[in-house]
Amino acid sequence: MLMQKLSWITLLLSLYQHGAEAKKKVICEGESACLKCASGFIKVIKANYGRTDCKTCASGKPADQISNTQCRTEASLSIMSARCDGRKSCTVPSANSVFSDPCVGTYKYLDLSYTCIPAKISVTCEKSQSVIKCCKGVIHVHHANYGRRDLETCPHVLATTPDCYFPQTSSLRSRCDGKKSCRLNASNSVFSDPCVGVYKYLEVTYCCK
Repeated sequence: MLMQKLSWITLLLSLYQHGAEAKKKVICEGESACLKCASGFIKVIKANYGRTDCKTCASGKPADQISNTQCRTEASLSIMSARCDGRKSCTVPSANSVFSDPCVGTYKYLDLSYTCIPAKISVTCEKSQSVIKCCKGVIHVHHANYGRRDLETCPHVLATTPDCYFPQTSSLRSRCDGKKSCRLNASNSVFSDPCVGVYKYLEVTYCCK
């Protein structure tokens, strides 16, 4: 696990050195964060839904709604990663309905940064198999999700929600990282069923390094 974390940190440092600069966004509560990559795929670097100063998104707000500057949602990064990592674009509401409410009565904002990473993408519809491979180098998985993040991919009569997030990054890294090829099986028997009754797919973004 430590080696995987060090490998990922090394990769991010390499991307920054080659000009993959982080994009920063601040989205006031009630608005939506729109992340886009003209080339490559989204990788969320950090995120917090809450309030850490009394100036951001403070216009017109009473003092008691902006005075708490120790407001953080620990799960912000994992929530944003599940919704956006490995996608060309994503939209996430800056709202309690997504992140829960870490500080009732405080007017919050979503503070995040992300970058666009060069990668390949593989999509395997439920009950199907596929293979990812590298002609040069070996596989490194950036992100994997078994579920459904849109209604267009793997169309089906049971594709009824775009909000089925079940990240499988660690699992796919342990199976595939360091290999020339890796077989993927999009099955509930492999990943369990995160949204019963919904037709799912396994989405993997990876690079060859």
